[in-house]
Amino acid sequence: MKNKIVLIGCGNVGMAYAYALVNQKVYVDELILIDINKDKVIGEVMDLNHCIAYSPSKITVKVGDYSDCSDARIVVIAAGANQKENETRMDLIYKNSEIFKSIINEVKKSGFNGIYLVATNPLDVMTYLTLKYSGVEEEKVIGTGTALDTARLRYILSEKIGVCSKDIDAYVIGEHGDSEFIPWSSANVAYKNIGDYLSETEMNKIEDEVRNSAYEIIKRKGATYYGIGICMVRITNAILEDKNIILAVSSYDKENKICISTPAIVGSSGVKGKIFMPLNENEEKKLINSINIIKEAISKIKE
Repeated sequence: MKNKIVLIGCGNVGMAYAYALVNQKVYVDELILIDINKDKVIGEVMDLNHCIAYSPSKITVKVGDYSDCSDARIVVIAAGANQKENETRMDLIYKNSEIFKSIINEVKKSGFNGIYLVATNPLDVMTYLTLKYSGVEEEKVIGTGTALDTARLRYILSEKIGVCSKDIDAYVIGEHGDSEFIPWSSANVAYKNIGDYLSETEMNKIEDEVRNSAYEIIKRKGATYYGIGICMVRITNAILEDKNIILAVSSYDKENKICISTPAIVGSSGVKGKIFMPLNENEEKKLINSINIIKEAISKIKE
C-alpha cells in the first residue's frame, strides 16, 4: 500500500505543510492537493514538483479530487476561513463547521478508511466535528492540538534556560486557544522541575507569551503557518513510520465527550493512548475551564 496523503485546503497552512513534506526526509510516496481554487492548485503542484530534484525524499505531487481519498493513508484537512487580527480561534466556528460538513461528506463517499489529521481552527471543535461527521473510530481522528504551542513553549524555555529545546520535557495542554495552559508542576529539564530554573513571575510571563504568540504573528504578518506546517509533518511521520512518539495532540476524551489536547502516543493506527499528566489543584481548575469552553462551543453548533 502506498503512503499516500491527500491534503484538502491549499492556503497558507496547507502549503506550509506540503512544502515541509518536500523538504524533509519523509515516507510519503504521493501527495494529492485539493482546493476550491483549481488554478491555484495547478500552480502549487507545478511549483512543488520543481523542488523534487533537490528534495531528500521522492514524492509525487498531483492535483486531485475527493475520489483520491479512497486509498489514502492520511487525509489532512487545512481548509477553512483564516483567523484575522483581533479575531479569536473560536470566532471561526460558524464559518468552518459548515465547510467541514461538506468536506467530510465528500471524503466519506470515496470509501476512505485511513486517518484524519485536522489543522483548522477552532482546532478542538473541528477535530470533534471531524469525528462526528466521519463516523470513524475515535483513534483515527487527530487534531494538531497544542503541538505547536508546545513547540513554542520549548523554544522560549530553551532560549531562557540555555539548553536544547529537545531536552525540555514540558507541554501545553487543554484547548488550542485562549484557555490553554502549561502544567508547570510536571515541566522538567534533566529530571529537575522547571521551578529550579525559573521564578513564578518568569513562568507566568512565558505562559502569556506562548498563549499570545499567534496573535502577535498575525498582527505582524497576517497569518501563522510555518510552525504548524512542521508540526503536521511530525505527526505524519509518526503515523507512517509507526513511531509511537508522544505529542500534544487533540483527540477524543471519552469522559467529557469532546476533543482536547493532552500528551498522546501517536503511531500507525493514530492515537494509541492518551497520557494524563499529574496536575495540582490550580492546574485541574484550568483544565476544567478548557473543557467547559470547548463544550460550550460544540453546543452552539448543535443549536
